[in-house]
Amino acid sequence: MKIEEVKSTVKTQRISAHSHVKGLGLTETGEAIKVASGLVGQDQAREAAGLVVDLIKAKRMAGRAILMAGPPGTGKTAIALAVAHELGNKVPFCPMVGSEVFSTEIKKTEVLMENFRRAIGLRIKETKEVYEGEVTELTPVETENPVGGYTKTVSHVVIGMKTAKGTKQLKLDPSIYESLQKERVEVGDVIYVEANSGAVKRQGRSDTFATEFDLEAEEYVPLPKGDVHKRKEVIQDVTLHDLDCANARPQGGQDIMSMMGQMMKPKKTEITDKLRREINKVVNKYIDDGIAELVPGVLFIDEVHMLDIECFTYLHRALESTIAPIVIFATNRGRSLIRGTDVLSSHGIPLDLLDRLLIIRTLPYSEEEMVQIVKLRASTEGLTIDEAAVSVLGQIGVNATLRYAVQLLTPASINAKICGRTNIVKSDIKDMTEIFMDAKSSAAMLKENSAKYMM
Repeated sequence: MKIEEVKSTVKTQRISAHSHVKGLGLTETGEAIKVASGLVGQDQAREAAGLVVDLIKAKRMAGRAILMAGPPGTGKTAIALAVAHELGNKVPFCPMVGSEVFSTEIKKTEVLMENFRRAIGLRIKETKEVYEGEVTELTPVETENPVGGYTKTVSHVVIGMKTAKGTKQLKLDPSIYESLQKERVEVGDVIYVEANSGAVKRQGRSDTFATEFDLEAEEYVPLPKGDVHKRKEVIQDVTLHDLDCANARPQGGQDIMSMMGQMMKPKKTEITDKLRREINKVVNKYIDDGIAELVPGVLFIDEVHMLDIECFTYLHRALESTIAPIVIFATNRGRSLIRGTDVLSSHGIPLDLLDRLLIIRTLPYSEEEMVQIVKLRASTEGLTIDEAAVSVLGQIGVNATLRYAVQLLTPASINAKICGRTNIVKSDIKDMTEIFMDAKSSAAMLKENSAKYMM
């Protein structure tokens, strides 16, 4: 009988344009390493982004904005994502594109404010009373159904719990028994039950039941220390948008008008400024009392030139708010019209907003840097490519664009497989350039054959 290892296809399916980016690739002194963490070149831009990361971590950057300006394909989005990697999972990072604000369901300014609130985190520290231990007994007590009939209902559940220090028997509400069933709690599991809410969390199987198998489906946890009934500090990370949504849900009544209102209500509803002000008051009180800590995150707005004059005016007010995130804009435009006006401005952004931005520029890549990027992408996609083919792609990147050169990799690998090879060679790249045109070649062809196309 032949046994073959089945390779997982999850990794290959999930490779995106910036999968290779893992960080900014800086030394301890903040200097850019030529090729590191998936980034190549752009030393000044990466070092500037490193300073921004340090300012964010020190909480000295809230309410300020950065503009990343440079030609297309110079790594603006890659650097912004690298900033997100450097900040880690605990700092909110909210990416959006300028064109997202133009929706038929919701106001432009509302979309901006919603994303602003998504980029502001709140770390809430709560001390909760919990019952924690290994389940030694789990007995549902049944009684006759008060409605009648032959069925019985659970009146309460008796649960025994033990820790390294002692044991305790609890009598719990039948609704908690439903939670225990959902968590699939059995005798020998380590759980904790919140005293106030009755929420049940299964932590795993007690390690006293651990066996000597090499592979097991269960996760074993040690027997909890201390008493069964204890006070436990729970840290919860939420964003202000989460709080907005939680408080904006309509608590519909049972009357016919309430039911009709819920049925007719659109899928996406706006959250009022009044509600946000009330939430801000509560948040500020929590911060003053030391219950919560504000974590200003990053709002990344790509293609910022797509915003119009109304959005830019609104951004002024939002950035001046006491609760504001760090905003990183990105654009590939030079001198262009401010959308919604006849005014020509740098990057399509009003002068008064430009005045409050710190501008980071990205420069076009050299051929050597493009070769390094092609190698990185090939490694990320799990492709084998000859040095001669890499050199050809570097030249294509200089003559056409880097994005076009990188996009030829996967079709070339398929062409190599058809020809019975495992590695990409120079001829594969040449074949692909004949089949797929770049933007410059397409424009030249259109100009040459303009009479044959419809106006």
